[in-house]
Amino acid sequence: MPAKIFSLDSSKKFEDQEKIGHNRWHPEIPPVATIKPGDTFRVDCREWFDGAIVNDDSAEDILNAPLLTVHKLSGPFAVEGAKPGDLLVVDILDVGPIPQEDSGPLAGQGWGYTGIFATNNGGGFLTEQFPDAYKAIWDFTGQTATSRHVPGVSFTGLIHPGLMGTAPSAQLLAKWNKREGDLIATNPNRVPPLALPPEAAHAVLGHLPSSDFDRVAAEAARTAPPRENGGNQDIKNMSKGTRIFYPVFVDGANLSMGDLHFSQGDGEITFCGAIEMGGFIDLRVEIIKGGMETYGVSENAIFMPGNVDPQFSEWLAFSGTSVTLDGEQRYLDSHLSYQRACLHAIDYLSKFGYSKEQAYIILGAVPIEGRLSGVVDIPNSCSTVYIPTAVFDFDVRPSAAGPHQIDPGIGVPMARNR
Repeated sequence: MPAKIFSLDSSKKFEDQEKIGHNRWHPEIPPVATIKPGDTFRVDCREWFDGAIVNDDSAEDILNAPLLTVHKLSGPFAVEGAKPGDLLVVDILDVGPIPQEDSGPLAGQGWGYTGIFATNNGGGFLTEQFPDAYKAIWDFTGQTATSRHVPGVSFTGLIHPGLMGTAPSAQLLAKWNKREGDLIATNPNRVPPLALPPEAAHAVLGHLPSSDFDRVAAEAARTAPPRENGGNQDIKNMSKGTRIFYPVFVDGANLSMGDLHFSQGDGEITFCGAIEMGGFIDLRVEIIKGGMETYGVSENAIFMPGNVDPQFSEWLAFSGTSVTLDGEQRYLDSHLSYQRACLHAIDYLSKFGYSKEQAYIILGAVPIEGRLSGVVDIPNSCSTVYIPTAVFDFDVRPSAAGPHQIDPGIGVPMARNR
């Protein structure tokens, strides 16, 4: 096993650990460890809510999930010799759940969860159709996930970190805050909001000196969206065997990671659409000096996916175009066309006995393929959702016999917006 440079005690809260990570982006958050190019190391990661979501049959914890506290990230880790303008090469050597022998009832120790978030607490990709909170618990048996809340489904997880990235420079951080603040100003009362501004009260800034805390907390960016530094990209194929090339914006690069997923469909469409878990990740780092200019990687990471994807040979695909549910034509709106493809898939699965919410959770948790299939035929973009048929315990294909009817079981727990 590689040397562990960041340990988490499952019996303690994130802020009570010996080494404290962070939940905001800022160049002044001090590194918790320094590593050398060529080093191989292991990092423990807490699930993004630090144990606030529990293994039960209620969705009240999803309804009241403390979004101001996320994401609980491990790091930052400085890389010796990394300078602005370099590329940081990160190899994901292994990633997995918290070992079950560790103490504490945290997600990752044999189980994880998927949540549909309420509109007034984050929402989701289809929040207009699904405004309330729902939850599904998934049990892990080796690499296989099953759920008492979504019967008839069993599949191999594509385990990956939802979030990894380097620290922004002061200039890049200021750019983020301005452009996202300008967007918020166009509709400041929107629910869910257009973007998330800095929020100091719940900031966790590692071992930053207390004298600097208030200033940095007021500037530090939230971790919710992906940005130029990588961040919360939620790319399901960034799994074991992946090599990532991150732009470096500060001395040492200051790499951080977290938000591990046991599985996820393209888009993580329910907002907490992955199977969330705590766990470990093994990494190796290298530096390409001056790589940002040499390879034109001035913004956003590039990566080479690993080769551990579950092998599916048959898919059922659904398409959608950029026309609203009310029949309004939109011009090449790929966001809308992907929504429509997802809704078509949900309607189809509901014919087999699943509730619409169970079907929505399936699209979030199962490793579906989402594709932007057509962008040239005005006015309609075409997006597609590919569902692997092998994840179902029954034949999900259309036939003259009609859809097989499953027992929906206890269904997914719901908590309504108050």
